[in-house]
Amino acid sequence: MVSLRDRKRARTRQALVEVAAELFERQGYDETTVAQIAAGAEIGTRTFFSYFPGKEHLVFPESDQRVHAALEAIDQRGPEDGPAEVLLRALRRVGDDSDDMSGRLAALRLRLIREVPAVQGLSLRMQLDAQRQIATHLAAAFPERLDEVRAAALTGAFVGAVTGALQVLLEREERRDDPAAVQRAVQEAVDAALAPWVSGAGPDRSDR
Repeated sequence: MVSLRDRKRARTRQALVEVAAELFERQGYDETTVAQIAAGAEIGTRTFFSYFPGKEHLVFPESDQRVHAALEAIDQRGPEDGPAEVLLRALRRVGDDSDDMSGRLAALRLRLIREVPAVQGLSLRMQLDAQRQIATHLAAAFPERLDEVRAAALTGAFVGAVTGALQVLLEREERRDDPAAVQRAVQEAVDAALAPWVSGAGPDRSDR
């Protein structure tokens, strides 16, 4: 059971993300200060840093959850599941549980990644760290199918397909107004990208 304190922290954290998104859109990322974001969420500036290391992290509030979903899907794999299937399942789970990849914040995130060096740098570091974690977990879970190189290649294809599809889909505002359609389109793109790996169709270590 979630404690009252944890629920309060979750509400404050969400308020910080929402206030930041509004300020970034209205007055610009560089013009928005941590003090303004904290005030909008009715907390002190010092307290802000107990929630986020810096304002650039507000653009990626659910990145840890996405990585956790992938690792959990790998750990909960069935006997007939292959490495691609568990990644596709993780993507569906994230899409069902959250609109973080297809809503207003997702579109803002992509724009800030293009325009703001601090956000771009954090995005690249987080993406590389996530790929490394997922690939390491995949290689350990499927030693007969994947070595470290192939696990990294599969994970790169998965993450690249999601990122590339979202960049195109969120360019136009009318698409952003239908998160469910965006999620379906991302799923279709990733299904196509990972098709060679599904149901054992992809290369395994025995081919080497």
